[in-house]
Amino acid sequence: MVFQYTNAFVTIASVNCEELVHFYTRFLEQKPIILIPNIYAEFDLVGMRLGIFKPKNTNESEFEAMSNDKPFYVYAKSKISLCLEVSNLEDAIAHLTALGYPPPGKISIADHGREIYAYDPDGNRLILHQAIVNDN
Repeated sequence: MVFQYTNAFVTIASVNCEELVHFYTRFLEQKPIILIPNIYAEFDLVGMRLGIFKPKNTNESEFEAMSNDKPFYVYAKSKISLCLEVSNLEDAIAHLTALGYPPPGKISIADHGREIYAYDPDGNRLILHQAIVNDN
């Protein structure tokens, strides 16, 4: 038997579902394609979908924050990041800053381009990346 799938998407669990939906609506500058208030929202991104859901009460402990200090909740460090390729890194940083979530570090230079780490209201890591453009 061959394993087949029809689609792939990333989901973020949050007990603060509405706050994250509001953040991603403003950050991505689009409304969710699916919205069940305070339960689930789904955004259609280039090449994938991003889902945000509120875990059921019986599963909340698996997704709890270690600290509820504002403006960022503190979670155990995650090895997974939402990486978005952007056409202009400075514009993306300015957009996040205007939303009240400025990246805490500086732009780093990698072999594959420039990038910066930022965080959503729940402390999930966002990597904004601008590829090197070859003019050859």
